[in-house]
Amino acid sequence: MKTPVVIINMKTYPESTGQEGLKLAALCQEVFESGKSIAIAPQNADLALYSNSFGLPVLAQHADNAKQGGATGRNTPEAIKAAGCAGTLINHSEYRIPAEDVKALVARCKTLGLVTVVCTKDAAESREYAKFGPDFVAVEPPELIGGDISVTSANPKVVSDSVKLVKEAAPGVKVLCGAGIKTGKDVTKAIELGADGVLLASGVVKAKDRKKVLLDLVLGL
Repeated sequence: MKTPVVIINMKTYPESTGQEGLKLAALCQEVFESGKSIAIAPQNADLALYSNSFGLPVLAQHADNAKQGGATGRNTPEAIKAAGCAGTLINHSEYRIPAEDVKALVARCKTLGLVTVVCTKDAAESREYAKFGPDFVAVEPPELIGGDISVTSANPKVVSDSVKLVKEAAPGVKVLCGAGIKTGKDVTKAIELGADGVLLASGVVKAKDRKKVLLDLVLGL
């Protein structure tokens, strides 16, 4: 994915389910076609549909470090690849997994050519997980997720510190930030702090005018 990038995690909100989710994805596609770098992470049930219906990068919201076969209900990297996805989020704050699974999934996804976005809670964890060699580390302080104050305002140091520590540990790993991101100014501030883009959800998914919010966000790029 080209950076700087805006990644929209659609989560499982009613506003991103079924036809409402398709409408949001279509708006994101419009932005993508305008030349802005944007990606979406829809619900698991929609991965193949979105991958085949839109031209922008589609990411899974989660991957399981489970073997193919008798692993009912799991979302394996191989299935994500077969659905046509560009990559996956790993270890989101709402679906944390053990560090050994994060490491194994990054390696597994790399062999499949899948982009990996490993979510972290703070700068120290960003540094440790960067050593696994993901494409992106996305730092999101859990206490700010879904809130009204952007991480870039509430705790800018966690972004700048994550950038510094990640670059020291693994210079090739890019850094995203998330939690409370809602405006183009938030995106601009993230980039000024050294981030390569943002990961957000409710700021777009639950917005009254989603197109207006999307256009404002990408202006910040």
